[in-house]
Amino acid sequence: MSHRDIATDTRAAVDTCRRELPPTFDGADLAFGFDGIVDNVRVMVETRHSPTEFDRLETLRALRDRIDESLASESSLTVEWELEGTRTGGHACHLSRVFTELGAETTMVGMYGRPPTEPFTSEFADSTLVSVGEPGFCDAVEFDDGKLLLTQTSEAAGLDWPTLCERIDPGTLATHLDGADVFGVGYWAMTSALPSLVASVVAETWDRQASPPDCLFFDPGDIRSLPAETLRDGAAHLAEANETVPVTVSANRSETEALAAALAGEEPDRLVDAAEAAREGLGVDRFVGHSASKSVTVSDAGTAAVDVPRTDSPALTTSAGDHFNAGFLLGHLLGLPDGACTALGNATAGRFVRTGTTPTYDGIQEFVDGYLDRFH
Repeated sequence: MSHRDIATDTRAAVDTCRRELPPTFDGADLAFGFDGIVDNVRVMVETRHSPTEFDRLETLRALRDRIDESLASESSLTVEWELEGTRTGGHACHLSRVFTELGAETTMVGMYGRPPTEPFTSEFADSTLVSVGEPGFCDAVEFDDGKLLLTQTSEAAGLDWPTLCERIDPGTLATHLDGADVFGVGYWAMTSALPSLVASVVAETWDRQASPPDCLFFDPGDIRSLPAETLRDGAAHLAEANETVPVTVSANRSETEALAAALAGEEPDRLVDAAEAAREGLGVDRFVGHSASKSVTVSDAGTAAVDVPRTDSPALTTSAGDHFNAGFLLGHLLGLPDGACTALGNATAGRFVRTGTTPTYDGIQEFVDGYLDRFH
């Protein structure tokens, strides 16, 4: 895509973001739940040259080819991998990490061990850490064209409202949420009862708070393995919560398409159409669909579509979607319109993918300033 070919909507959204983004972020209060994961970031070996030197298997397509060859020859397949690093993961951890870097106050209610253990206690020493269970684990294998996530589910899998009440008093939970600007939750794919849990949290704690969050942010995760009936039941609970607090649902392209198919019986080719169908089926205030090439936000204000500047040499892609969500929420906290929030989400994810490190506010601003120049 050349500079002159950039869509008008993208130009407008980026220009608004650049114009309205303040020079500094004065902070905010955010609460997140209910997961907690230890991520092992890995790469797969294509050719081993020595104990310390190897060529990396660069693409998921190359892994697929190896699997196809193994099936064709009716033989087993062995693929070696190397550990690149270990960090905390999941919705709560990834978003808290970004907002802590930005200077916000964060409260995390999730699966960090009972009592909370490393690496959560040291990494989130500046956050309010409230643990209600044991963490899960994920081997996140990085490729240039995507990633393969192999997960071991935590106690989040069985979390529902009665179980949560056994581990934290609703009044105490209300105290932790009171004063937060945003309450973000994830992932539905990990906690199948998450929508009903969220609806119960809103019903049972919002009236107990003097200043409850004015935005409920919901990340479904990869819900393609959930039955359509589960998705339809969950949508009703999210619509119920939306009657009390505006709900924003944010999903990647495959998740958006799965929601559109289950809730609206539609399988559109365009992300814009899938996002509009998903929002209608969920009955929520706002729906955000994001992909490696385009991100879309649908609300009563209309539909905003913003193209994503891509890179052929990402430093890290695992949690790119979470970083998009952090950037989008940053825009929400700054009062930006939907299009500018979407552009800011793309910029935050873009900065992370290219550096592999948690973006600073200056780094995000720098990406926004050069956003349109990154299309080739």
